[in-house]
Amino acid sequence: MCETMGGAVRYDEITYEVSDGIATITLNRPARLNAFTLRMGHELLAAFDEADADDSVRVVVLTGAGRAYCAGADLEMGGGTFNRDVIGAEEFGQIDGVPRDEGGVVSLRVAACKKVVIGAFNGAAVGIGVTMTLPMDIRIASTNAKFGFVFARRGILPEAASSWFLPRVVGISQAMEWVATGRLFDAAEARAGGLVSRVVAPDELIPTARSIAREVADNTSAVSVAVSRQLLWGMLGAPTPWDAHRQDSRAMLQLGAGKDVVEGVTAFLEKRPPNFPGRVSTDYPEGIRPFPGPP
Repeated sequence: MCETMGGAVRYDEITYEVSDGIATITLNRPARLNAFTLRMGHELLAAFDEADADDSVRVVVLTGAGRAYCAGADLEMGGGTFNRDVIGAEEFGQIDGVPRDEGGVVSLRVAACKKVVIGAFNGAAVGIGVTMTLPMDIRIASTNAKFGFVFARRGILPEAASSWFLPRVVGISQAMEWVATGRLFDAAEARAGGLVSRVVAPDELIPTARSIAREVADNTSAVSVAVSRQLLWGMLGAPTPWDAHRQDSRAMLQLGAGKDVVEGVTAFLEKRPPNFPGRVSTDYPEGIRPFPGPP
């Protein structure tokens, strides 16, 4: 599990680096193809907490070390891998009286992030290796990447709140094809199905992700992006557009009177790059909920 040393968080199964407004989280168990463990789950939660608490971070990029992104859950315990009596009943607490699914804990923390999140698939993303990325805003794949919602081939189901996220990302028909067959598919099929937005050569993957991140960091208001991210995801489940209109109206009232809009309009009129003063930690508008949690 991650530890705090001298105010800094030390990670064992991921790395966390911040440079020029971009936080890069790298799954770092290359000898095991970055297979997911409970320790890795805790470290991912801590890394996203660290990114959200740091106003200098505008974008989070997630990738894998070595030749895989994440080969799914570590199956070292064999048939007991998913048995709560073996792995511990309440590693991440409970929801509705049952142990919380660890994949869902991670994916919902990603969803609650107030920074743009980019997934950069350098290789295989299978099982939880792909489901944990569904709440990410932008997903880019190397031509080396492969994907698989293999759960039905292991006797379980796609966790990590995938029954909510996956149909919204790719549509119900495509989601059911990938889930029901449990087969592996390549980056080209992932692009055609809407799972990723771009497929690039392996040596272009991180530069492409960082280029998109730079567009965000250099040109936009951190507060505006944080609010937009939460509302775009949160309104996917709203029953009518009136729900969005209510939230939009509240946010426009507060942001419209804020310091970032003054800078944004002034910079446009003066034909210069903006220098937005707003900070997510202090200027996020009241009443605009982050991605909602349990009722």
